[in-house]
Amino acid sequence: MDPLVLLTDVDRATDELLRSAADLDPAAVGSPSRLPGWTVGHVLTHVARNADALTNLLTTARTGVETPPYPSPEARETGIQDGAARPLRDQLEDIRASHERFADAAAAMPAEAWAVFLPWLGQSAAALPWTRLREVTVHHVDLGLGYTPAEWSDAFSLRLLREIVAGATDDWPALQLRPYGIEHVLTIGSAPSPPVVGGPTRSIAAWLAGRHDGTDLTVSPDGELPTPARWK
Repeated sequence: MDPLVLLTDVDRATDELLRSAADLDPAAVGSPSRLPGWTVGHVLTHVARNADALTNLLTTARTGVETPPYPSPEARETGIQDGAARPLRDQLEDIRASHERFADAAAAMPAEAWAVFLPWLGQSAAALPWTRLREVTVHHVDLGLGYTPAEWSDAFSLRLLREIVAGATDDWPALQLRPYGIEHVLTIGSAPSPPVVGGPTRSIAAWLAGRHDGTDLTVSPDGELPTPARWK
């Protein structure tokens, strides 16, 4: 998909997250999120720092000067921990400002820069708008503010589902996935007769991503849903 098209979706998803978080009680920054060990403040800070990390990659693609997304894995973790307890107003302004930096860096990209391969990403720069959209949309769910995968668009859900399936490693259970309305079957693993899981595309994607309990999914032969491996 054209990365410039996805940038509009990134704008919309960021606005939706900010509107959700703006209704929080300021004290909720320290309350648990849906991510084990992380508060709401951790999630908000991560969303902001991720925008800056991807802005660094856009700059690398545009200028040819290598700028890693984070100085080091330790610096990434420190940035999240240090920012998690900030007041809600500061958190929201940080997300707005970091999103604007990302959007400005994307707007400055000449057409040829989108084709530059980025080793940190394992793909070309054209994948960065999707990467940002995925981060904002999935972590919006993690805030636990009433926004759920039921609100994901069909296009987002299908792309996320395909990405998870393509990236599944050997620790994933073998599965055949039959999303409603999709003619072809998606397969994880090479077992000869894996369980077949069916249901809405957004529900299957969210279940594989660890953001849905799978209550509206079917499994054949009858039995319990397999347990997906941990995703991101």
